Amino acid sequence: MNYELKGKFIVLDGPDGCGKSTQAKLLAEWINQQGIETSQFRDPGTTAIGEQIRHILLNPEHAAMCTRTELLLYMAARAQVWVECIKPAMEAGKCVILDRWVSSTCAYQGFAGGFGVDNVIKIAADCLERTWPDMTIILDVDLQTAAPRMKATLDRMEQKGVDYHAKVRQGFLSLADKQKNIFILDASADIDSVHKKVVKLVESGRVAV
Repeated sequence: MNYELKGKFIVLDGPDGCGKSTQAKLLAEWINQQGIETSQFRDPGTTAIGEQIRHILLNPEHAAMCTRTELLLYMAARAQVWVECIKPAMEAGKCVILDRWVSSTCAYQGFAGGFGVDNVIKIAADCLERTWPDMTIILDVDLQTAAPRMKATLDRMEQKGVDYHAKVRQGFLSLADKQKNIFILDASADIDSVHKKVVKLVESGRVAV
């Protein structure tokens, strides 16, 4: 277990309100308890440049932003966090836990936004040194379950409406058939139950080697 997770890159992703940030934190704590040093980052964000991009992307004042602009800004933030944070941590033997990655852009801009999932993957391959992590865990929840978990004040992406977010969920569910090492977990239960499912999946040895 220790050897398999050192220097690995694990992403937790899913629709807004799925609990990915909470589960990423819990997973990082669990891996640390196994004696493996971890680094946890968020996408977009973490770096000074990434946080500015995050503010632009999520600010409701930027309602005019088109899908292509969203996509390119997300890729720019990822390119920066890779160089500054993710790559050095992996090279140091740490297990990197990330909240969102390319899977999010596939679901949001590619599927729900109509840009095309394959087109997103192609751009990611051209822009990023690393397109896919060693494991992506998609935390799946329906809109009714997700809604109470979200903040009272919604950001620009969260404000896009029920139909858009229903498509986002469909987009996430479709990814397991397009790329290996993507796993779908039912995240509708309580926090501890979902955490146990996440740990069981990581313990299964299916993190790419």
